[in-house]
Amino acid sequence: MKILDINQAKNSLGEYAQDVAKAPNEPVVITENGKPVAVLLNVENADMETLSLSMNPKFIAIIERSRARAREEGGIPLEDIRRELGI
Repeated sequence: MKILDINQAKNSLGEYAQDVAKAPNEPVVITENGKPVAVLLNVENADMETLSLSMNPKFIAIIERSRARAREEGGIPLEDIRRELGI
């Protein structure tokens, strides 16, 4: 992980994005006064819809409610679903 203070950034955003693309496991964390304010991550194998949903508070709330309900009420075992679908 690279840490870059926003006030010391000299390259263009494009150059930093290219760095992340070349080293996909090394994000660039942008800080201001020592606090993280942004991060550049490699998003290989992700599409715009996935990225959009992962940042959507309403969608995240739906997922959290669904997970809580599954913990409380249980779910359908994967084996039962496969048997029902003939897989």
